[in-house]
Amino acid sequence: MANERPTRAERKAHGKSARAAVPLDSHRVFEPAPDRDPVGLLLSQAQSRVPELVPIRHGRMLVSPFTYFRGAALPMAADLATTPTTDLRVQLCGDAHLSNFGAFAAPDRQLVFDVNDFDETLPGPFEWDVKRLAASLAVAGRDNQFTPAERRTVIVEGARRYRTALREFADMPLLDVWYARLDIEKAMAEVGTQLAAKSMKRTEKALAKARTRDSMQALSKLTTLVEGRHRIVSDPPLIVPVEDLFSDVQSDGLYAQINDMLTSYQTTLQSDRRYLLQQFDLIQMARKVVGVGSVGTRAWILLLAADDGREPLFLQAKEAQTSVLAGYCGAGEYTNEGQRVVAGQHLMQAASDIFLGWQRSVGVDGLERDYYVRQLRDWKFSFPIEQMVAKGMAAYAGLCGWTLARAHACSGDRVALAAYLGKSDVFETAIAEFAEKYADQNERDFAALDAAVTEGRAQAQSGL
Repeated sequence: MANERPTRAERKAHGKSARAAVPLDSHRVFEPAPDRDPVGLLLSQAQSRVPELVPIRHGRMLVSPFTYFRGAALPMAADLATTPTTDLRVQLCGDAHLSNFGAFAAPDRQLVFDVNDFDETLPGPFEWDVKRLAASLAVAGRDNQFTPAERRTVIVEGARRYRTALREFADMPLLDVWYARLDIEKAMAEVGTQLAAKSMKRTEKALAKARTRDSMQALSKLTTLVEGRHRIVSDPPLIVPVEDLFSDVQSDGLYAQINDMLTSYQTTLQSDRRYLLQQFDLIQMARKVVGVGSVGTRAWILLLAADDGREPLFLQAKEAQTSVLAGYCGAGEYTNEGQRVVAGQHLMQAASDIFLGWQRSVGVDGLERDYYVRQLRDWKFSFPIEQMVAKGMAAYAGLCGWTLARAHACSGDRVALAAYLGKSDVFETAIAEFAEKYADQNERDFAALDAAVTEGRAQAQSGL
């Protein structure tokens, strides 16, 4: 006998009761805990990372308050745990700042816009993703020297589009929600009237260039020919071939271990994609420093080739550590952190990379680590946040809000969420106030990390 499910009326009632328990207006609240120590939290993350790369992470965070925010997902998770919290749970991105949205190629070779970073994904209260997105808009708006009124317009638009999109999804058939996706070209046509002609033309040119960002382009940028074979160019500490990194380990043994890792990873792929990957041979592997918050975790690029070496494929294997949300939302159902990332990505994204998979491997130091694997580049494109004018960022915020709503509608109870958010603008008004308060806190935390470096409590290496 099938399990009884709540009726649509019961789901609506649950959303409204959640509003009574945690009023929409309460989302404006942010009162920093007196004993909060954001620098201490950041330093705690360094314990599991590559020691020589941690100063690069801090250096990248200290470029601006916005780059600090990008790396400070853990301090914000701790802060969000102190705010009014609903019981309306979804699959959270966990780090839904505006630079973690972007364009990439879907398997049908259409350019789509979606969330594109899931290192911290876990189930949790829906509003935590919304608040991180909103706060990122406030911080980025300050970095771009927008006026308070301009920032408010940007933030409200992102939260408003989230609310209205969820209400639209609540009335759609479930399968239609899962099939929905944001085609970037249609989206740009929609927002084009809100952008200056010059900005629109620059964006269109950048999107066209994104279609050239593939393994062939990576081959020309990251490798050189040595005795007729492509070899990854060493650029320490940002890119270091595995042979240079572990010079005391025999190359043959090292690559045998890497091939074992690839075989293990292939078992997590859909069968047809596993067959496709088996047509490629491993050529070389290198460690690569990626991102801001991710710096110090182990990330590898793998060069493979098919058809007598004429067709390259670059994969990226990125270490998956415990989510920053785990201490506040619970550990989740997956014991393999790579599987956690992949499962969250599949649940939240409208279309995912065909080579997205996971594996666990033992490193040369004898320690087990979890990884997720995907293509290094497949038309991937991030919008240049620092070049956005206020109207452009407001349009972009709307795209992010819609995209996040779709992801939450798939993984959570879209009917209860829509009932909770309601028809008024109370939610987005409260979120905008929270975002500005958190941007104030972010500036203080940015200064605290800078002071910690000056005092020697933390180390930072700039320019990398």
